[in-house]
Amino acid sequence: MVREDLQRFLIVVLFSLIIGLAVSHVAICLLAGVTLFSIWQYRILYRVYTWLLSRKESNPPEQSGLVDALCSEIDFLRNRQRQRTQKLTGYLSRFQAATGALPDAVIILGVRGEIEWANDKAREYLGIRWPQDNRNRLVNLIRHPRLNEFLVKNHETSEKGLQLESPTNPGQILELRLVPYGESQKLLMARDITEIQRANQMRRDFIANASHELRTPLTVISGYLEGFDDDKEQFPEQLQSQIKQMRTQTARMQRLIDDLLTLSVLETNKQDPLKDTVRVPDMLGSIYQEAQGVSGIMNHIFYLESDPDLWLKGNTRELYSAFSNIVFNAVQHTPAEGIVRMRWYEDDQGAHFEVIDNGEGIAQEHLHRLTERFYRVDKGRSRDKGGTGLGLAIVKHVLVRHGGSLHIVSEPGKGSTFRCDFPRKNITHRFNENSVDSLSA
Repeated sequence: MVREDLQRFLIVVLFSLIIGLAVSHVAICLLAGVTLFSIWQYRILYRVYTWLLSRKESNPPEQSGLVDALCSEIDFLRNRQRQRTQKLTGYLSRFQAATGALPDAVIILGVRGEIEWANDKAREYLGIRWPQDNRNRLVNLIRHPRLNEFLVKNHETSEKGLQLESPTNPGQILELRLVPYGESQKLLMARDITEIQRANQMRRDFIANASHELRTPLTVISGYLEGFDDDKEQFPEQLQSQIKQMRTQTARMQRLIDDLLTLSVLETNKQDPLKDTVRVPDMLGSIYQEAQGVSGIMNHIFYLESDPDLWLKGNTRELYSAFSNIVFNAVQHTPAEGIVRMRWYEDDQGAHFEVIDNGEGIAQEHLHRLTERFYRVDKGRSRDKGGTGLGLAIVKHVLVRHGGSLHIVSEPGKGSTFRCDFPRKNITHRFNENSVDSLSA
Protein backbone atom coordinates (compact mmCIF):
# COMPACT_ATOMS: atom_id res chain seq x y z
CA MET A 1 0.00 0.00 0.00
CA VAL A 2 2.63 2.54 1.04
CA ARG A 3 4.99 1.24 -1.68
CA GLU A 4 2.50 2.09 -4.44
CA ASP A 5 2.03 5.66 -3.18
CA LEU A 6 5.82 6.06 -2.88
CA GLN A 7 6.36 4.74 -6.38
CA ARG A 8 3.86 7.25 -7.78
CA PHE A 9 5.60 10.09 -5.96
CA LEU A 10 9.05 9.04 -7.22
CA ILE A 11 7.77 8.76 -10.78
CA VAL A 12 6.42 12.31 -10.61
CA VAL A 13 9.73 13.60 -9.17
CA LEU A 14 11.78 11.73 -11.79
CA PHE A 15 9.58 12.91 -14.65
CA SER A 16 9.79 16.52 -13.40
CA LEU A 17 13.57 16.24 -13.05
CA ILE A 18 13.95 15.00 -16.65
CA ILE A 19 11.83 17.82 -18.00
CA GLY A 20 13.73 20.35 -15.85
CA LEU A 21 17.06 19.15 -17.22
CA ALA A 22 15.70 19.37 -20.72
CA VAL A 23 14.54 22.98 -20.32
CA SER A 24 17.30 23.98 -17.89
CA HIS A 25 14.78 24.81 -15.09
CA VAL A 26 15.13 21.87 -12.70
CA ALA A 27 13.83 23.61 -9.53
CA ILE A 28 10.79 25.09 -11.25
CA CYS A 29 9.86 21.77 -12.84
CA LEU A 30 10.32 19.87 -9.56
CA LEU A 31 8.13 22.40 -7.73
CA ALA A 32 5.48 22.22 -10.42
CA GLY A 33 5.51 18.42 -10.38
CA VAL A 34 5.20 18.19 -6.58
CA THR A 35 2.43 20.82 -6.61
CA LEU A 36 0.41 18.94 -9.25
CA PHE A 37 0.91 15.68 -7.32
CA SER A 38 -0.32 17.36 -4.11
CA ILE A 39 -3.41 18.76 -5.90
CA TRP A 40 -4.18 15.33 -7.27
CA GLN A 41 -3.85 13.74 -3.81
CA TYR A 42 -6.05 16.46 -2.28
CA ARG A 43 -8.80 15.75 -4.84
CA ILE A 44 -8.69 12.09 -3.92
CA LEU A 45 -8.90 12.89 -0.16
CA TYR A 46 -11.81 15.24 -0.82
CA ARG A 47 -13.65 12.44 -2.66
CA VAL A 48 -13.02 10.20 0.38
CA TYR A 49 -14.37 12.94 2.66
CA THR A 50 -17.49 13.32 0.46
CA TRP A 51 -17.98 9.56 0.52
CA LEU A 52 -17.76 9.51 4.32
CA LEU A 53 -20.42 12.22 4.62
CA SER A 54 -22.74 10.45 2.21
CA ARG A 55 -25.81 8.94 3.89
CA LYS A 56 -26.61 6.83 0.82
CA GLU A 57 -25.05 3.65 -0.39
CA SER A 58 -22.20 4.57 -2.76
CA ASN A 59 -18.89 3.10 -3.87
CA PRO A 60 -15.70 4.50 -2.33
CA PRO A 61 -13.13 6.30 -4.54
CA GLU A 62 -10.99 3.89 -6.55
CA GLN A 63 -7.35 4.53 -5.78
CA SER A 64 -4.87 1.77 -5.15
CA GLY A 65 -2.58 2.13 -2.18
CA LEU A 66 -3.22 3.67 1.20
CA VAL A 67 -6.47 5.38 0.18
CA ASP A 68 -7.97 2.09 -1.01
CA ALA A 69 -6.98 0.32 2.23
CA LEU A 70 -8.39 3.20 4.28
CA CYS A 71 -11.70 3.14 2.40
CA SER A 72 -11.96 -0.64 2.79
CA GLU A 73 -11.44 -0.38 6.57
CA ILE A 74 -14.00 2.42 6.85
CA ASP A 75 -16.48 0.42 4.77
CA PHE A 76 -15.98 -2.56 7.08
CA LEU A 77 -16.56 -0.42 10.20
CA ARG A 78 -19.66 1.09 8.61
CA ASN A 79 -21.16 -2.32 7.92
CA ARG A 80 -20.39 -3.51 11.45
CA GLN A 81 -21.91 -0.36 12.95
CA ARG A 82 -24.99 -0.85 10.78
CA GLN A 83 -25.38 -4.41 12.04
CA ARG A 84 -25.00 -3.27 15.64
CA THR A 85 -27.57 -0.52 15.10
CA GLN A 86 -30.01 -3.02 13.64
CA LYS A 87 -29.45 -5.36 16.55
CA LEU A 88 -29.93 -2.57 19.13
CA THR A 89 -33.03 -1.40 17.30
CA GLY A 90 -34.39 -4.92 17.51
CA TYR A 91 -33.63 -5.08 21.24
CA LEU A 92 -35.30 -1.70 21.76
CA SER A 93 -38.37 -2.77 19.80
CA ARG A 94 -38.68 -5.95 21.85
CA PHE A 95 -38.18 -3.97 25.08
CA GLN A 96 -40.90 -1.51 24.12
CA ALA A 97 -43.21 -4.35 23.12
CA ALA A 98 -42.56 -6.17 26.41
CA THR A 99 -43.04 -3.09 28.59
CA GLY A 100 -46.08 -2.14 26.56
CA ALA A 101 -47.63 -5.50 27.47
CA LEU A 102 -46.97 -5.03 31.19
CA PRO A 103 -50.01 -4.45 33.43
CA ASP A 104 -48.07 -1.65 35.17
CA ALA A 105 -47.19 1.84 34.01
CA VAL A 106 -43.49 2.28 33.26
CA ILE A 107 -41.81 5.67 32.83
CA ILE A 108 -38.10 6.36 32.28
CA LEU A 109 -37.02 9.62 33.91
CA GLY A 110 -33.88 11.62 33.22
CA VAL A 111 -31.59 13.47 35.60
CA ARG A 112 -34.03 16.35 36.21
CA GLY A 113 -37.09 14.12 36.30
CA GLU A 114 -37.92 14.67 32.64
CA ILE A 115 -39.80 11.95 30.77
CA GLU A 116 -37.62 10.01 28.35
CA TRP A 117 -40.04 7.17 27.56
CA ALA A 118 -43.39 5.81 28.75
CA ASN A 119 -45.55 2.82 27.90
CA ASP A 120 -49.28 2.76 27.12
CA LYS A 121 -50.32 2.07 30.73
CA ALA A 122 -48.72 5.37 31.73
CA ARG A 123 -51.42 7.15 29.72
CA GLU A 124 -54.19 5.08 31.34
CA TYR A 125 -52.96 5.38 34.94
CA LEU A 126 -51.19 8.76 35.03
CA GLY A 127 -52.23 10.58 31.88
CA ILE A 128 -48.67 10.56 30.48
CA ARG A 129 -48.71 10.51 26.67
CA TRP A 130 -45.79 9.26 24.66
CA PRO A 131 -44.19 10.79 22.63
CA GLN A 132 -46.22 14.00 23.13
CA ASP A 133 -44.88 14.47 26.67
CA ASN A 134 -41.27 13.71 25.76
CA ARG A 135 -38.74 15.80 27.77
CA ASN A 136 -41.47 17.28 29.99
CA ARG A 137 -40.92 17.04 33.74
CA LEU A 138 -43.24 14.59 35.46
CA VAL A 139 -43.99 16.95 38.38
CA ASN A 140 -45.20 19.58 35.88
CA LEU A 141 -47.74 17.13 34.43
CA ILE A 142 -48.84 15.54 37.72
CA ARG A 143 -49.02 18.23 40.37
CA HIS A 144 -49.00 16.46 43.71
CA PRO A 145 -46.79 17.56 46.66
CA ARG A 146 -46.19 14.01 47.86
CA LEU A 147 -45.08 12.94 44.37
CA ASN A 148 -42.51 15.74 44.19
CA GLU A 149 -41.10 14.80 47.60
CA PHE A 150 -41.08 11.13 46.61
CA LEU A 151 -39.07 11.76 43.44
CA VAL A 152 -36.53 13.93 45.27
CA LYS A 153 -35.98 11.84 48.40
CA ASN A 154 -36.75 8.26 47.38
CA HIS A 155 -33.18 7.31 46.49
CA GLU A 156 -31.94 8.75 49.78
CA THR A 157 -34.38 6.93 52.07
CA SER A 158 -35.72 3.44 52.60
CA GLU A 159 -39.22 4.40 51.62
CA LYS A 160 -40.80 1.45 49.84
CA GLY A 161 -43.33 3.25 47.71
CA LEU A 162 -45.92 5.97 47.38
CA GLN A 163 -49.66 5.40 47.28
CA LEU A 164 -51.83 8.03 45.65
CA GLU A 165 -55.05 8.35 43.71
CA SER A 166 -54.82 8.18 39.93
CA PRO A 167 -55.06 11.66 38.34
CA THR A 168 -57.07 10.21 35.45
CA ASN A 169 -59.30 7.65 37.21
CA PRO A 170 -60.88 8.89 40.46
CA GLY A 171 -61.13 6.08 43.01
CA GLN A 172 -58.20 4.14 41.54
CA ILE A 173 -55.31 3.73 43.99
CA LEU A 174 -51.81 3.47 42.54
CA GLU A 175 -48.58 2.35 44.17
CA LEU A 176 -45.50 4.11 42.76
CA ARG A 177 -42.01 2.69 43.01
CA LEU A 178 -38.79 4.36 41.89
CA VAL A 179 -35.71 2.40 40.84
CA PRO A 180 -32.46 4.35 40.19
CA TYR A 181 -30.26 3.01 37.40
CA GLY A 182 -27.56 4.14 35.00
CA GLU A 183 -26.18 7.64 35.43
CA SER A 184 -28.75 9.47 37.58
CA GLN A 185 -31.67 7.99 35.65
CA LYS A 186 -34.76 6.52 37.30
CA LEU A 187 -37.38 3.95 36.38
CA LEU A 188 -40.82 4.84 37.74
CA MET A 189 -43.40 2.05 37.95
CA ALA A 190 -47.04 2.46 38.93
CA ARG A 191 -49.39 -0.45 39.59
CA ASP A 192 -53.07 -0.58 40.39
CA ILE A 193 -53.64 -1.70 43.99
CA THR A 194 -57.30 -0.69 44.24
CA GLU A 195 -58.53 -4.25 44.76
CA ILE A 196 -55.77 -4.97 47.28
CA GLN A 197 -56.68 -1.86 49.24
CA ARG A 198 -60.34 -2.81 49.12
CA ALA A 199 -59.61 -6.32 50.36
CA ASN A 200 -57.41 -4.96 53.17
CA GLN A 201 -60.14 -2.55 54.18
CA MET A 202 -62.69 -5.40 54.26
CA ARG A 203 -60.30 -7.43 56.41
CA ARG A 204 -59.78 -4.54 58.82
CA ASP A 205 -63.52 -3.90 59.05
CA PHE A 206 -64.22 -7.59 59.66
CA ILE A 207 -61.61 -7.83 62.43
CA ALA A 208 -62.86 -4.66 64.10
CA ASN A 209 -66.53 -5.67 63.91
CA ALA A 210 -65.88 -9.26 65.02
CA SER A 211 -63.78 -8.06 67.95
CA HIS A 212 -66.49 -5.67 69.08
CA GLU A 213 -69.15 -8.37 68.78
CA LEU A 214 -67.06 -10.87 70.77
CA ARG A 215 -66.17 -8.44 73.54
CA THR A 216 -69.72 -8.25 74.99
CA PRO A 217 -70.39 -12.01 75.43
CA LEU A 218 -66.87 -12.52 76.79
CA THR A 219 -67.48 -9.79 79.36
CA VAL A 220 -70.69 -11.51 80.44
CA ILE A 221 -68.99 -14.91 80.68
CA SER A 222 -66.10 -13.43 82.62
CA GLY A 223 -68.54 -11.81 85.06
CA TYR A 224 -70.33 -15.08 85.76
CA LEU A 225 -67.01 -16.87 86.26
CA GLU A 226 -65.94 -14.24 88.78
CA GLY A 227 -69.22 -14.89 90.61
CA PHE A 228 -68.37 -18.56 90.78
CA ASP A 229 -65.06 -17.64 92.41
CA ASP A 230 -66.90 -15.93 95.26
CA ASP A 231 -68.70 -19.17 96.10
CA LYS A 232 -66.03 -21.66 95.08
CA GLU A 233 -66.30 -23.52 98.42
CA GLN A 234 -69.71 -24.78 97.31
CA PHE A 235 -68.22 -26.56 94.29
CA PRO A 236 -66.20 -29.77 94.23
CA GLU A 237 -62.43 -29.45 93.68
CA GLN A 238 -62.60 -30.80 90.11
CA LEU A 239 -65.19 -28.18 89.15
CA GLN A 240 -63.10 -25.45 90.76
CA SER A 241 -60.16 -26.47 88.56
CA GLN A 242 -62.39 -26.32 85.46
CA ILE A 243 -63.69 -22.88 86.41
CA LYS A 244 -60.10 -21.69 86.86
CA GLN A 245 -59.20 -22.95 83.38
CA MET A 246 -62.26 -21.21 81.91
CA ARG A 247 -61.25 -17.94 83.57
CA THR A 248 -57.71 -18.29 82.21
CA GLN A 249 -58.93 -18.90 78.66
CA THR A 250 -61.51 -16.10 78.92
CA ALA A 251 -58.80 -13.68 80.01
CA ARG A 252 -56.63 -14.82 77.11
CA MET A 253 -59.50 -14.24 74.66
CA GLN A 254 -60.05 -10.76 76.11
CA ARG A 255 -56.37 -9.93 75.63
CA LEU A 256 -56.56 -11.20 72.07
CA ILE A 257 -59.61 -9.07 71.30
CA ASP A 258 -57.99 -6.02 72.89
CA ASP A 259 -54.88 -6.50 70.73
CA LEU A 260 -56.98 -6.97 67.58
CA LEU A 261 -58.88 -3.76 68.34
CA THR A 262 -55.60 -1.93 68.96
CA LEU A 263 -54.26 -3.09 65.58
CA SER A 264 -57.49 -2.07 63.89
CA VAL A 265 -57.27 1.42 65.38
CA LEU A 266 -53.62 1.76 64.35
CA GLU A 267 -54.40 0.76 60.77
CA THR A 268 -57.40 3.02 60.35
CA ASN A 269 -56.20 6.07 62.30
CA LYS A 270 -55.12 8.75 59.81
CA GLN A 271 -54.39 11.46 62.36
CA ASP A 272 -50.87 12.75 62.79
CA PRO A 273 -49.41 10.97 65.86
CA LEU A 274 -46.71 13.61 66.42
CA LYS A 275 -48.94 16.33 67.86
CA ASP A 276 -48.36 15.56 71.56
CA THR A 277 -45.26 15.69 73.73
CA VAL A 278 -44.60 12.34 75.42
CA ARG A 279 -42.61 12.27 78.65
CA VAL A 280 -40.92 9.00 77.87
CA PRO A 281 -38.84 8.73 81.10
CA ASP A 282 -42.02 8.92 83.22
CA MET A 283 -43.67 6.36 80.96
CA LEU A 284 -40.73 3.97 81.28
CA GLY A 285 -40.87 4.33 85.08
CA SER A 286 -44.47 3.08 85.02
CA ILE A 287 -43.57 0.22 82.67
CA TYR A 288 -40.65 -0.67 84.95
CA GLN A 289 -43.02 -1.06 87.93
CA GLU A 290 -45.54 -3.07 85.89
CA ALA A 291 -42.80 -5.36 84.61
CA GLN A 292 -41.85 -6.19 88.21
CA GLY A 293 -45.47 -7.15 88.84
CA VAL A 294 -45.54 -9.31 85.70
CA SER A 295 -42.33 -11.00 86.80
CA GLY A 296 -43.88 -12.05 90.14
CA ILE A 297 -42.21 -15.05 91.65
CA MET A 298 -39.74 -15.27 88.74
CA ASN A 299 -37.67 -12.59 90.52
CA HIS A 300 -36.20 -11.04 87.38
CA ILE A 301 -33.52 -8.39 87.80
CA PHE A 302 -34.46 -5.12 86.10
CA TYR A 303 -32.24 -2.21 85.09
CA LEU A 304 -33.55 1.09 83.74
CA GLU A 305 -31.21 3.66 82.19
CA SER A 306 -33.14 6.68 80.98
CA ASP A 307 -32.23 10.21 79.89
CA PRO A 308 -34.61 12.35 81.99
CA ASP A 309 -34.45 15.29 79.55
CA LEU A 310 -35.16 13.24 76.41
CA TRP A 311 -38.81 13.50 75.40
CA LEU A 312 -40.56 12.56 72.19
CA LYS A 313 -43.25 13.91 69.92
CA GLY A 314 -45.89 11.25 69.47
CA ASN A 315 -48.99 9.52 70.75
CA THR A 316 -48.70 8.57 74.41
CA ARG A 317 -51.08 5.62 74.29
CA GLU A 318 -49.50 4.12 71.18
CA LEU A 319 -45.94 4.49 72.45
CA TYR A 320 -46.90 3.01 75.82
CA SER A 321 -48.40 0.01 74.03
CA ALA A 322 -45.26 -0.51 71.93
CA PHE A 323 -42.73 -0.11 74.76
CA SER A 324 -44.71 -2.24 77.23
CA ASN A 325 -45.16 -5.03 74.68
CA ILE A 326 -41.40 -5.26 74.14
CA VAL A 327 -40.63 -5.21 77.87
CA PHE A 328 -43.32 -7.75 78.82
CA ASN A 329 -42.17 -10.05 75.99
CA ALA A 330 -38.66 -9.93 77.44
CA VAL A 331 -40.02 -10.80 80.90
CA GLN A 332 -42.06 -13.74 79.56
CA HIS A 333 -39.15 -15.23 77.61
CA THR A 334 -36.43 -14.76 80.22
CA PRO A 335 -35.94 -17.53 82.81
CA ALA A 336 -36.28 -16.98 86.55
CA GLU A 337 -33.80 -14.51 88.06
CA GLY A 338 -32.80 -13.44 84.55
CA ILE A 339 -31.78 -9.90 83.64
CA VAL A 340 -33.87 -7.38 81.65
CA ARG A 341 -32.20 -4.06 80.80
CA MET A 342 -34.06 -1.02 79.46
CA ARG A 343 -32.30 1.97 77.90
CA TRP A 344 -33.68 5.27 76.62
CA TYR A 345 -30.97 7.37 75.01
CA GLU A 346 -30.09 9.75 72.21
CA ASP A 347 -27.27 9.83 69.64
CA ASP A 348 -26.54 11.39 66.26
CA GLN A 349 -29.06 9.08 64.55
CA GLY A 350 -32.00 9.94 66.82
CA ALA A 351 -33.68 8.56 69.94
CA HIS A 352 -33.59 4.88 70.87
CA PHE A 353 -35.45 2.60 73.27
CA GLU A 354 -33.55 -0.64 73.81
CA VAL A 355 -34.52 -3.76 75.75
CA ILE A 356 -31.83 -6.38 76.36
CA ASP A 357 -32.43 -9.74 78.05
CA ASN A 358 -30.44 -12.90 78.67
CA GLY A 359 -33.35 -15.19 77.94
CA GLU A 360 -34.01 -18.00 75.50
CA GLY A 361 -32.97 -16.16 72.35
CA ILE A 362 -34.39 -16.58 68.86
CA ALA A 363 -32.92 -18.43 65.87
CA GLN A 364 -31.90 -16.28 62.89
CA GLU A 365 -34.49 -17.75 60.51
CA HIS A 366 -37.35 -16.46 62.68
CA LEU A 367 -36.22 -12.85 63.13
CA HIS A 368 -37.66 -11.43 59.89
CA ARG A 369 -41.12 -12.87 60.69
CA LEU A 370 -41.47 -11.82 64.32
CA THR A 371 -43.65 -8.80 63.47
CA GLU A 372 -46.16 -10.90 61.52
CA ARG A 373 -49.55 -11.35 63.14
CA PHE A 374 -49.92 -14.54 65.19
CA TYR A 375 -46.39 -15.68 64.32
CA ARG A 376 -44.78 -17.62 67.16
CA VAL A 377 -41.35 -19.18 67.33
CA ASP A 378 -42.61 -21.83 69.76
CA LYS A 379 -46.39 -21.91 69.47
CA GLY A 380 -47.09 -24.16 72.44
CA ARG A 381 -44.82 -22.30 74.85
CA SER A 382 -46.11 -18.88 73.73
CA ARG A 383 -49.72 -19.89 74.35
CA ASP A 384 -48.83 -21.29 77.77
CA LYS A 385 -47.36 -17.92 78.70
CA GLY A 386 -50.50 -16.09 77.63
CA GLY A 387 -49.12 -14.48 74.48
CA THR A 388 -51.49 -13.48 71.68
CA GLY A 389 -48.92 -13.35 68.86
CA LEU A 390 -49.89 -9.73 68.13
CA GLY A 391 -47.55 -7.79 70.42
CA LEU A 392 -44.71 -7.20 67.95
CA ALA A 393 -47.20 -6.52 65.14
CA ILE A 394 -48.56 -3.69 67.29
CA VAL A 395 -45.01 -2.47 67.92
CA LYS A 396 -44.29 -2.40 64.19
CA HIS A 397 -47.45 -0.41 63.37
CA VAL A 398 -46.77 2.11 66.13
CA LEU A 399 -43.20 2.67 64.96
CA VAL A 400 -44.28 3.06 61.33
CA ARG A 401 -46.81 5.71 62.36
CA HIS A 402 -44.05 7.56 64.25
CA GLY A 403 -41.52 7.28 61.43
CA GLY A 404 -39.42 4.81 63.40
CA SER A 405 -38.15 1.28 62.90
CA LEU A 406 -37.59 -1.91 64.90
CA HIS A 407 -34.23 -3.72 64.96
CA ILE A 408 -33.87 -7.18 66.48
CA VAL A 409 -30.64 -9.00 67.33
CA SER A 410 -30.84 -12.41 68.95
CA GLU A 411 -28.99 -15.68 69.37
CA PRO A 412 -30.37 -18.88 70.89
CA GLY A 413 -29.22 -19.31 74.48
CA LYS A 414 -27.70 -15.83 74.69
CA GLY A 415 -30.73 -13.57 74.81
CA SER A 416 -32.18 -10.87 72.58
CA THR A 417 -31.97 -7.14 71.93
CA PHE A 418 -35.00 -5.21 70.70
CA ARG A 419 -34.34 -1.59 69.71
CA CYS A 420 -36.88 1.04 68.64
CA ASP A 421 -35.28 3.83 66.61
CA PHE A 422 -36.91 7.25 66.17
CA PRO A 423 -35.71 10.02 63.82
CA ARG A 424 -34.26 13.22 65.21
CA LYS A 425 -37.24 15.25 64.00
CA ASN A 426 -39.38 13.47 66.63
CA ILE A 427 -37.12 14.46 69.52
CA THR A 428 -37.89 17.22 71.98
CA HIS A 429 -36.28 17.99 75.33
CA ARG A 430 -37.68 18.75 78.73
CA PHE A 431 -35.92 22.11 79.08
CA ASN A 432 -37.29 23.21 75.68
CA GLU A 433 -40.84 22.37 76.74
CA ASN A 434 -40.37 24.14 80.08
CA SER A 435 -39.12 27.24 78.25
CA VAL A 436 -42.18 27.22 76.01
CA ASP A 437 -44.49 26.79 79.00
CA SER A 438 -42.87 29.70 80.87
CA LEU A 439 -43.10 31.98 77.84
CA SER A 440 -46.76 31.14 77.28
CA ALA A 441 -47.47 31.75 80.96
